[in-house]
Parts: sequence; C-alpha cells; structure tokens
Amino acid sequence: MTDAASTPVRPVPAATVLLVRDAPSFEVLMVKRHHQIDFASGALVFPGGKAEAGDSDPRWADYSTGWDPEAGVEQALKVAAIREAFEESGVLLARTREGRPWCAEPRAAAAREAVTKGDRAFIDLLRELDLRLDLEAMSVYARWITPPITPKRFDTWFFIATAPQDQLAACDGWETVDAEWIAPGEALRLAEAGQRKIIFPTRMNLKMLSESNCVAEAISAAKARAIVVVEPKVERREEGPVLVLPPDAGYGVVAEPLSAAM
Repeated sequence: MTDAASTPVRPVPAATVLLVRDAPSFEVLMVKRHHQIDFASGALVFPGGKAEAGDSDPRWADYSTGWDPEAGVEQALKVAAIREAFEESGVLLARTREGRPWCAEPRAAAAREAVTKGDRAFIDLLRELDLRLDLEAMSVYARWITPPITPKRFDTWFFIATAPQDQLAACDGWETVDAEWIAPGEALRLAEAGQRKIIFPTRMNLKMLSESNCVAEAISAAKARAIVVVEPKVERREEGPVLVLPPDAGYGVVAEPLSAAM
C-alpha cells in the first residue's frame, strides 16, 4: 500500500519570461512578489506563474503570431508567460493585425485587474483590442522542475524575449509590489549583499543571463543551447546536504548548500 504522505507532489505547469532590453545597458525586468504570497514571498523574480485552462484555448490560433498546432504544451506555456507578464507588470507582448508592435493604451490598463483576478478572459481582451500575442518573439531559455522534497512543485518553462518599446512596467499591487529593470550582475550583487531576496532557480538563470552582454547575444545563446530539464538533486556530503544540477544544463558545476537554496 502506498503511503500518501511519501508520494511526491505532482509538479504544476508554470511559465515565466525574461524580458530583456538594451537601455542603454543590458537589463532584465524583475518584479518583487507580495510578502503575503505563499510561494517565494518577498522575492525578486521574473514575471510568471501557473498555467491556466484558458492558455490552451484553441482560439489562440486566431489571436497570436507564430501559432504552431504541433507545439503542444510549449505553446500554451508561451501564452501563460505573456499573460502573467501582463498581469504582474502591465507589459504585453503583442502585435497589431498588421504586424506592428503594440503600444500601450488605456483599455488594456483598465482591464488588467479583471484579467488578473479571473473576472475576464485574457483572450477576450486581445479580441477587443484586435491584437495578436507575439509568440514568435519568445525563445525557450530553460526548464526547471522543483525537486520532490518540497511541498509545492512546479514544472516551469523559462522563456526569453526582447521587451517591447514604449511600454512602462508597473507592479499590480496585488501579487507584485515592485517592478524594476536591472542588470543581471547587479541583481546578483544585491542578493549576495542581502539587499534582495532571490530564490535558487532565479539566481541560477540570472547567472547564466549575466554571461551575455546584450539582448541579441542572450537570445542567440538561448536558441543555440540544448534545453536540458533541470530537476535539482540532493546529495549528502560531509559538509551537509547540497543541491546539484545536471552538468550539461548550461550552469556549470553547481553544488549549493541546501540551507542556502531553499
């Protein structure tokens, strides 16, 4: 008989996006999660969250660019990442029917809270604005699965995309309490100094991002890199338990003390 308490929690599909810009230096958009959120409270993260049923709506074929019916879960998670970025920062990766990059307008800002709270379908907003989600702008950056030792598990796909011009990022005041553009190396420095809380997966992806000097370089590296699914493993060593990552995942040799990574 299986002991329910010892059965690992099934990971929940999730998506996040690294919105990057050269303005004039290389920066990424990060948001600070509300201290009352039950996961990563108070942490500086990339915009993202759990996938929702509406992210798989077949009508997205008519309201997105680069729609691929064979892409399956990856495509739905691209939709989720764009939706979450809009909810948490107000930035919307979209194009007009004619293919031009979309510039923010009051109707989208006014509908943001309703979309965030689930009172309005995201796809209905795109239909009203006659926009198309810019799925073509997104490249897979990484994929992480939370290890079984944690009470909450996520199968998170990280995407990277060039941030749209002429759109301001602003926290929603509900899930996020701050939004800032920051150089990856500076975010790591602030975390090391204890001035920012950054969880392990975010920190590892910031380190990899910091190896690039500009948007083009970061996106090119992501497209060229073979995506290895990262599920950190716990190793018992003389100095104590450590989290280790697959050596071929692009993060180098990582052996993080469990106490520092959780």
